Amino acid sequence: MTTPVPGPLTPPDAATVAALSDHYGFGLTGAEVAEFQTAVAAGLVSSHVVERLHREAQPPVPQREWQVPVDDPLGAWAVTTSIEGAADGPLAGRTVVVKDNVAVAGVPMVNGSSVLEGFVPGRDATVVTRLLAAGATITGKSTCENLCFSGASFTSWPRPVGNPWDPSRNAGGSSSGSAAIVATGEADLAVGGDQGGSVRMPAAFSGIVGHKPTHGLVPYTGAFPIESTIDHLGPMTRTVADAALMLGVMAGPDGFDERQPTTVPTVDYVAALDDDVSGLRVGVVSEGFGHPVSETEVDDGVREAVQTLRAAGLTAQEVSIPWHLDAFHVWNVVGTEGAAYQMLDGNGFGMGSQGLYDPELMEFYARNRVQRGAELSRTVKFVGLSGRHTFQAGGGRYYAMARNLAYTARAAYDEALARYDVLVMPTVPYVARPLPEPGCSLAEYLDTGLSMIVNTAPFDVTGHPACTVPAGLSRGLPVGMMIVGRRFEDATVLRVAHAYETAVGGFPAPPVRTAAAV
Repeated sequence: MTTPVPGPLTPPDAATVAALSDHYGFGLTGAEVAEFQTAVAAGLVSSHVVERLHREAQPPVPQREWQVPVDDPLGAWAVTTSIEGAADGPLAGRTVVVKDNVAVAGVPMVNGSSVLEGFVPGRDATVVTRLLAAGATITGKSTCENLCFSGASFTSWPRPVGNPWDPSRNAGGSSSGSAAIVATGEADLAVGGDQGGSVRMPAAFSGIVGHKPTHGLVPYTGAFPIESTIDHLGPMTRTVADAALMLGVMAGPDGFDERQPTTVPTVDYVAALDDDVSGLRVGVVSEGFGHPVSETEVDDGVREAVQTLRAAGLTAQEVSIPWHLDAFHVWNVVGTEGAAYQMLDGNGFGMGSQGLYDPELMEFYARNRVQRGAELSRTVKFVGLSGRHTFQAGGGRYYAMARNLAYTARAAYDEALARYDVLVMPTVPYVARPLPEPGCSLAEYLDTGLSMIVNTAPFDVTGHPACTVPAGLSRGLPVGMMIVGRRFEDATVLRVAHAYETAVGGFPAPPVRTAAAV
């Protein structure tokens, strides 16, 4: 399978120039349209030269074998592969599955959506390059939600992903397949992506560890964006030690991702796990509990987990951060208006960034998202309609206000984190819900897909590191506890998570097993 090559850029006819004039309100007369038609056609020379130069500069696409899995009862695999990395390294002998919004060269990438059916990226994402250099073997791509915009696992194309604890329930999203595959033991490690909680939510629903790094710590280069200010990639694993190991491989500037600072701290995250946690201060965020959608058993389970941290030598106190509730609304504007502008109208990448683009992906997606737009999920359609309406009504002012307020929200958490080493709350307010029936109402669809993000989304907009760990079971389904820390102090977050894992003697595995995991 190869990605189709677009045809040559053709000069606009008079009708096209007139339509462009109307779009911008230029008010061109018929004579002016004819003049500009000639001028625009002459200006296309540079576009043709750039296209030729870019094509000549591209490395050859590696020939890699891949298969659509036959035995996949949870629907968690997009494709399977066996791409071997370096002979040695910290991940030698470990298998990794990569979320299907992250490019693995020569292997199809559909980002959970039929609009990308047939697309094959030409280069590896930075995290893929780093994982292979560390000795990992990439065993496939994992199913994700449609354009990654859902916190459940039922919008993915061509099928939903079942929860490994109960296949009739959703596995969380949008990194649904990554969570299910790691939980069942079909791969040792997984790459996930997180814009509103999409590493942490499926990890919590599926009973594994998921770490959203500080924004900018891990390069996003080569992953399909939603909105640059909230885009994250992170590890999903069965143990905190594996998350720390994987983070150490993935972290650090790559020189291409404008989301990243030019330098970030170099930390041995695995070694830091052994540092003493006695006396570390835990702030239990009051506003993280008791949401309208919260289940009492989930809130109680996390409070019991806090007691376990106390027994392990940490101190814990209740802390009120009223901005936690407001920060969700800040994220909501960024995640709708910003995503409509970049993910949809900007064909994923937008413009104005110095990052590394994927022009083939942009062209392929731009064409197909219009031709097959009816096939997009209702969560994506909701984002497009609400975000575009807000942008047209305000000219971008609501997005601008939200981005400005993100600093206020960050400061509110930072103020609490000046008094506490980490903050704790439920990752998601309830356990995994049943997969909705096809044809359900829009209200049920959106509620199932988006209502669980109230605690996770704020930290995407503020950029703080956040890790979820299993905190027991409610009605036989996993509960997640989220641990949040100061920006670029991911090591402290992981150290507290590891202390909890050690105190409870490890995390349970789901009863459901696929044939590959038995």
